[in-house]
Amino acid sequence: MPTAAPLLIRRACLPDGRQDIDLLAEGGRIAAVGPGLAAPPGAEIVEAGGWMLSPPFVDAHFHMDATLSLGLPRLNESGTLLEGIRLWGELKPLLTEEAIAGRALAYCDWAVARGLLAIRTHVDVCDDRLLAVRALLEVRRRVAPWIDLQLVAFPQDGLLRSPTALANLDRALDLGVDVVGGIPHFERTMADGAESVRLLCELAARRGLPVDMHCDESDDPLSRHVETLACQAQRLGLQGRVTGSHLTSMHSMDNYYVSKLIPLLAEAQVHVVANPLINIMLQGRHDTYPKRRGMTRVPELLAAGIHVAFGHDCVMDPWYGLGSGDMLEVASMGLHVAQMSSLAGQRQCFDAVTCGAARVLGLQGYGLEPGCRADFLLLQARSPAEAIRLRAQRLLVVRAGAIVSRMAPATAELSLGGRSARVDFTSRPTGSPPTP
Repeated sequence: MPTAAPLLIRRACLPDGRQDIDLLAEGGRIAAVGPGLAAPPGAEIVEAGGWMLSPPFVDAHFHMDATLSLGLPRLNESGTLLEGIRLWGELKPLLTEEAIAGRALAYCDWAVARGLLAIRTHVDVCDDRLLAVRALLEVRRRVAPWIDLQLVAFPQDGLLRSPTALANLDRALDLGVDVVGGIPHFERTMADGAESVRLLCELAARRGLPVDMHCDESDDPLSRHVETLACQAQRLGLQGRVTGSHLTSMHSMDNYYVSKLIPLLAEAQVHVVANPLINIMLQGRHDTYPKRRGMTRVPELLAAGIHVAFGHDCVMDPWYGLGSGDMLEVASMGLHVAQMSSLAGQRQCFDAVTCGAARVLGLQGYGLEPGCRADFLLLQARSPAEAIRLRAQRLLVVRAGAIVSRMAPATAELSLGGRSARVDFTSRPTGSPPTP
């Protein structure tokens, strides 16, 4: 991507509450942040008008090999996780590299327009042809100027349950896949699940790679593979390089056991990814009422100092027929399900799709400080809470100091009985308290 001319954003606010701040991007990096910056010769100047600058959105958990395949070869009629897995098994023999890549590239366009510039995607390695792996390696190469795409080698059918999964996972890592994945709760027995965690963590340690494992995506409170994951992380010196994704069984666990489990995760420095949209859609399907929603214990994990991120997980695929790549929708659902309605909680949900997710992915040079990469958004909002409330327009999306996407501000023109008015959903009546 060619180096962009200097870009100066004037009079923006920042997520930490600072107002009337300028940001200067030069040479693909943030050169300065502060009030009243001088524009260098030839700089493009954008008046922010008080709207909020944000680092780009980060999706910590996605399945790009399946995205936009909704209805192929049929729809998920039960809406369950297990039918989705069966459906994916039916679709795999029909896949081609071209079709996987085409859908993934279309989704990446959606992502850039939504300000989503970093994605960790799991890719199924249980197809001996490794079609999805090869397709997404090519997609990663093609979108690198705009999106940081991390690939996780994911044995969807179970590492030990699928006879060639371990060999295929090794092959995928040899081809350049970034992260070791797993799905212990889908093995035939609890013992096999624990053994798969051990094997995969040892493989990651030998190769010097991080681990991101689907863990305990179940309503079963006895699905406790994340405990084994934390143990292996400590045994092998993988602290800070291991992520447990989903952890939905924690929603149903006994509180006493959780009071032991969360400190173990913190001690092992295991990161956690919740997927609010998909967790609440797939879990609790065997309940009558009260019906469990299945998302893991996000506030309690955060209170223990554990890094928590949110993922979109699925968009229009065998597991979930909705979605658009909007991480603010994900943050909003997480906020509601976890009842994180305080101002601090709303900010934590915004962090879970920005800075917190960047920490889980280990992104370097991410943020709004001088020296960081010049990747940022201008949102039509004045605070993180307002951005979530309104699913704020991405007025500008900037990558390496170049504007790669623009949106018009969201307003409505009213004509009501001879009275004309413009509706700006961020405005408040005179005398209202300031935006938090």
